[in-house]
Amino acid sequence: MDCVAQPDGQLRPFMGGSPFNMARAAALRGADVGYLNPLSTDYFGDQLAQQLLRDKVLALSARSALPTSLAVVQITNGQPSYGFYREGVADRDYTPDSILKVLRTAGSPGVLHTGSLALVPPEHEKVLAVVNGAKALGWTISVDVNLRPKLASNMALYRAAVLELASLADWLKASDEDWATLGLGELTLAQADSAIQFFTARGVKRLALTFGAEGAHLNVDGQTASQAAPKVQVVDTVGAGDTFWGNCLADWAMDTEGAGQRVANTLENAMLAAAINCSRPGCQPPTFSELEQSRTQ
Repeated sequence: MDCVAQPDGQLRPFMGGSPFNMARAAALRGADVGYLNPLSTDYFGDQLAQQLLRDKVLALSARSALPTSLAVVQITNGQPSYGFYREGVADRDYTPDSILKVLRTAGSPGVLHTGSLALVPPEHEKVLAVVNGAKALGWTISVDVNLRPKLASNMALYRAAVLELASLADWLKASDEDWATLGLGELTLAQADSAIQFFTARGVKRLALTFGAEGAHLNVDGQTASQAAPKVQVVDTVGAGDTFWGNCLADWAMDTEGAGQRVANTLENAMLAAAINCSRPGCQPPTFSELEQSRTQ
């Protein structure tokens, strides 16, 4: 749950968390989505469960008696900074075997998404076990790097964990801030080629690089597109990257053929969805019908 600081000093709760946001964005785009992390039986967990139900995301794990994890969000000039409360919380109350059991019974393999806080050691050990097991079952692996250095007691171990997970990813999203935090230097949209080569050499087949207000670059099966960010009145940028990536994954999952040929269209839709989200407080991804309506305005 994102607890966003208000001008009067109060904290206003917004439903959030990177995988939660991404799942909602993909479902609102029209994809069939299941959410694997356990939700708490507390009040916030009830709210999160109800939101998933409204957005037609299927909660796949049993509820946990542990509390909902919290992020305290301070927004300055539209840009969020985060403090996290992540010990003894519901979304970490799982075992690799419990997740893999769900994946085995899901029918045909689909796309398994992970990233963000799940990549912070020692949590990444459980995620590695899940990802390796899922790959053996034929699942496509999606990773959103989304680095959170404040949570890392050892940045060298954190960077190594992220790169190990990235080497297992089929599809991956990273921002210019992620690139810098990995110790790889500064990156601009015009310099995207260096990051493309870095990640594709590690086996990534579909790659999104985001640059905030500057725009984004999408590389899909060797076909590329870049686009500047649409102009929008920004309320905040909470969940913008999640909305962007959720729309990309939904596009690919819903239409598995010709993804490279429609890379520019996929990028345009994802950028527009992220822009609409930025015009709203907290993470509120648009539906596909809202995307279509926004083009006529």
